[in-house]
Amino acid sequence: MVAAVLIDIDGVLTVSWEPVPGAVEALGRLDVPYALVTNTTSRTRDWIATTLADAGFPVGVDDVFTAPAVTAAYLAEHHPGARCALLNSGDLGDDLAGLALAPLDGSTVDVVVVGGAGPEFGYAELNAAFGHLQRGAALVAMARNLYWRTSEGLQLDGGAFLLGLEAAAGTEATVVGKPSPEFFTTALAALSASPEQALMIGDDLEADVLAAQRAGLTGVLVRTGKFEQKTLEDSAEKPDHVLDSFADLPDLLRELG
Repeated sequence: MVAAVLIDIDGVLTVSWEPVPGAVEALGRLDVPYALVTNTTSRTRDWIATTLADAGFPVGVDDVFTAPAVTAAYLAEHHPGARCALLNSGDLGDDLAGLALAPLDGSTVDVVVVGGAGPEFGYAELNAAFGHLQRGAALVAMARNLYWRTSEGLQLDGGAFLLGLEAAAGTEATVVGKPSPEFFTTALAALSASPEQALMIGDDLEADVLAAQRAGLTGVLVRTGKFEQKTLEDSAEKPDHVLDSFADLPDLLRELG
C-alpha cells in the first residue's frame, strides 16, 4: 500500500514554473498524503508555494521541502555560529534566516555553501570560494545537479561547478539536498510514512529516482523535464516505474493499490 508520495517540482509539475499538461488535475486527484521535494535554490518555500497555488496546484507552504531550507537546518546543527559564504543564484534570505552569512570575498569564512548556478558563478566568485577551501573552510552543497531544464532548454547547474571546486581543493562536499537520503527521510517524517510505503516521482534519474530507491522508496521516473532516453538506456540501475508524465500518476497508484 502506498501511504505517501514525494514529488519533485521542476520538470515534473512545472517547467519554468508553467504547469506540465495534466499535472494540476493529477495532483488534485491524489488521495494519499504528499510532499514536494525540490533542489530549486533560486526561490524560497513561500514563493514556490504561492506560485504553485496561483497556478491551481493544491499546495501550501508546509507541503514544500527545499534544499536551501534543509541546508539551513543542517548548518545550524552541524556548524552552529559558522560564518557561511553563499555561492548561489537567487535570493534565499527567508529560507536561510538565522545563519551568519559572510561575503564571499571576505577574509574569514568557515563554510562555503554552493547552491544553484547562474550569472553569479563567475571566475572571481569561484576563485574566492576556492581560496576559502584552501584555507580550511568546509564545503556544503545544496545539491549535485549538473543541469536542469528551462523553457530555453538545458542549463548548467551548481553541480557542474561543484565538481571543479572539489577536485581543485582536494575536498569532498557534504550534499544536503537530493540525492542525500536524509532529504527524503526528512520529508517522509513530516508525512509519518516509512520509505517502504512511499513513492518518489522525479525527472532526474540519478538524483531523484535512483537515489530514492537506494533509500528504500519506490522510484517513478517521468519522461518530462530533463528526462533523456539515452540516460535511461545507459544506466545500469533502472527505475521501478516509468511514466510519460505526472498526469499518469493517479492511474499508477490505482494499479499499486
